[in-house]
Amino acid sequence: MQPGRERSGPPERRSLAVRSATVTIMIRAVFAAAKTLKRDFGEVEHLQVSAKGPADFVSRADIMAEKTLRKELERTRPEYGFLGEEGGEVKGSGEIGARNRWIADPLDGTTNFLHGLPHFAISLALERDGEVIAGIVYNPISDELFWAEKGNGAFLDTPNARSRRLRVSGRKELGQALVGTGIPQMGRGNHPDYVRRLEQVMGRTAGVRRWGAASLDLAFVAAGRYDGFFEYDLAPWDVAAGALLVREAGGLLSDIEGNAYALGAPSILATNGHLRDPLVEALR
Repeated sequence: MQPGRERSGPPERRSLAVRSATVTIMIRAVFAAAKTLKRDFGEVEHLQVSAKGPADFVSRADIMAEKTLRKELERTRPEYGFLGEEGGEVKGSGEIGARNRWIADPLDGTTNFLHGLPHFAISLALERDGEVIAGIVYNPISDELFWAEKGNGAFLDTPNARSRRLRVSGRKELGQALVGTGIPQMGRGNHPDYVRRLEQVMGRTAGVRRWGAASLDLAFVAAGRYDGFFEYDLAPWDVAAGALLVREAGGLLSDIEGNAYALGAPSILATNGHLRDPLVEALR
């Protein structure tokens, strides 16, 4: 969907969701960044790519998308701080800027993107006084827009329907659950420990999926597509928006030990209300 063009789904699929000015600003910025990503995705073989570490890459597409996000957000909220995966942190200015910070991953799923896999997203969140209050996760290829505001719910806009309310799944049996995960790549994480934990989840669930974009994995939990998701070593920009989606859709967040989750924790577990304890037990 192009910025400024409203989706018009069947009346029975519409909701009474009302976007705040903040969410509207965020969506416009994300759509602007998505234009560059869609263009670059069509010419991925020509992109300049450099390595940040083993199996960890950054492309011109990541950098340009983040610059676009910052430029668009600064047009209306110039005093806000900004934390991005590629450019690091820029402190806000004044009292308002000290309280508000954008947290952005301009291209979550860079490896997918560079291999021509159409599963990646732009993730953008607004943190106020240390708490995430709004979040957007957008896949430019599928044109699925997940968005949430603290206390107002989580929603999904698609090409055929606008603002459908999201709820986590209602499954109660771990044996019926589909669980997403992120597998540590070369040079990161404790591979033997992860494999032991994964083996336990594999043996107790209906299936495990690894798609390579944590923000979308969390959005899928919020939408009830996954019944749970776990991963280690995620940065704040990987999860800030997705975590709010899960909470506003009625889900639970913790670390894999079952402790309360906070941005920057060494692990994350997102579930519906019924499966948190069984998954914690399995992961132990």
